[in-house]
Amino acid sequence: EVQLVESGGGLVQPGGSLRLSCAASGFTFMNYDMSWVRQAPGKGLEWVSLIRGGFGTIFYADSVKGRFTVSRDNAKNLLYLQMNNLKTEDTAVYYCSTVTAMNCRGPCYPTQFGYRGQGTQVTVSS
Repeated sequence: EVQLVESGGGLVQPGGSLRLSCAASGFTFMNYDMSWVRQAPGKGLEWVSLIRGGFGTIFYADSVKGRFTVSRDNAKNLLYLQMNNLKTEDTAVYYCSTVTAMNCRGPCYPTQFGYRGQGTQVTVSS
């Protein structure tokens, strides 16, 4: 059974930092392209970061570039998202997800997602 379990969310002030983790099981994690996606209240899913399986090539959405860092530990089946200089507009539920399709005409971005965890709430507020 595939499982993705996110953790590390919480309430943080603008300018603060959080580190999200995603524990994966039930599939060969190292072979999968993985993404962090988020959903703000009343809005659709927005991809945040993409880290390829294999060589681990990384891509970010423009909205988080320079502030967020994605990484993975294939030995421990863990995916991370280090979020620095958080802004109120980063408030959302954050999910880790497998990626089943992407567009690589230019920098890659995911276009279709597979398995997704239950999410972890990130609230940025003073």
